[in-house]
Amino acid sequence: MSIVVRTLSEQVFEIVREQIVTGKLAGHTAIRQDALATELGVSKIPLREALARLEQEGLLTSHANRGYSVQPMSADEADDIFALRLSIEPQAAAYASTVANDSDRAIAILAFEELDNAASERLAEVAIRNRVFHTALVRPGRRLLTTQMVERLAILAERYVVAHLRPAGREDRAHLEHRQLLDAWLARDDDRMLTLLTSHIQSTLTDLRFQFVTARD
Repeated sequence: MSIVVRTLSEQVFEIVREQIVTGKLAGHTAIRQDALATELGVSKIPLREALARLEQEGLLTSHANRGYSVQPMSADEADDIFALRLSIEPQAAAYASTVANDSDRAIAILAFEELDNAASERLAEVAIRNRVFHTALVRPGRRLLTTQMVERLAILAERYVVAHLRPAGREDRAHLEHRQLLDAWLARDDDRMLTLLTSHIQSTLTDLRFQFVTARD
C-alpha cells in the first residue's frame, strides 16, 4: 500500500477549493490572503501556490493589485461547459466501452462504487467522485487529448454538479442514471451508451438553466 504525502500547498488548495465548490465562498468574494493564511495557519507561499492553481481551474480570478476573487457561477458558463461535454463525452465514452480491457472495467466499477458510497452531506466529495466516474468511462479509449478535455470540463462542472444535486430527489435520479450508464458501458453497448450519456448531461443542463431562471425571479 502506498502512502500519499500531500504538500502544504495541496492541503490549502483542497480546503479552499471545497469552500468554493460548495458555495461557502460565494461568487465575487474577495480572497483576503492575510486573513486566510492566519485562519489556515500557513505562510503566504503555500497559500499563493494554492490560489494560483485555483485560478488555473477557473475558480478564482486575479485582479492587478487587488488579489483574487471567486469567479461567479453563471448560466452562460454552464451552457458553455455542458455544451462542450455533450460534443465530446458521449462519443468518447461510447467508443471506450468497446475497447476497455478487464483492468479498465474494474476501475470503472470501483469509481461507480465510490461515487455511490460518497456521503450526500459532503457534496464536494460527491462532485469529485462524479468526475472520477465520468473520466473512468472515457480513459480506456486511450485518446489522451480527449480524456484531458473531458477531465478538464468535469473539473469546471463540479460547482454546477453540486448546485444541481441540492434539490430533493436529484441524487436518487443521478444514482439511477449512473447505474444505467455503467451497465451499458460494461455491456459494450455503445449505441445505448451514447443515448444515455447524452440524455444524462442534457438533463443536468436543462435543470441548471431552470435553476438560474428561478434564482433571478
